[in-house]
Amino acid sequence: MSDASTAPVRRRGRGLVRRLLLAAAVFAAVIQIIPARRTNPPVRSDLHAPVEVKEILRRACYDCHSHETRWPWYSRVAPLSWWVVSHVNEARGNLNFSEWPRFDHELAGMALHDIDTQVTREKMPLPSYTIMHAGARLSEVERQTLVRWARSGP
Repeated sequence: MSDASTAPVRRRGRGLVRRLLLAAAVFAAVIQIIPARRTNPPVRSDLHAPVEVKEILRRACYDCHSHETRWPWYSRVAPLSWWVVSHVNEARGNLNFSEWPRFDHELAGMALHDIDTQVTREKMPLPSYTIMHAGARLSEVERQTLVRWARSGP
């Protein structure tokens, strides 16, 4: 096949790529219309903990596990916004420092046990979170501080 006979095929291929890119751009613009509800409800109660523990938790955990979320720029861009909001809502449902069970020692004990387990197993903070938020990474000393605190009980 000569270069002259393949030229129309290349032009059609470029046209298809342009149409696909245009369709993708239109789709990306249209999905921005579907909002993700980023919320920070009022803080009902707050965790009472030693200052060093509180500082670690605020830096590494509060964005997902409290009503004090600092919403990053990408939480305003669909489809990432949907994922981030869903993730924060799920995290708050599992453990929410803004609704810490102040008068229920059994619930507080269960929450502390979960913190101990997740931090010990290095499941928290999530690697997908620390990729974008390097400051949330826990050193071994910080992990030990949190585990010691969690094991001290409510």
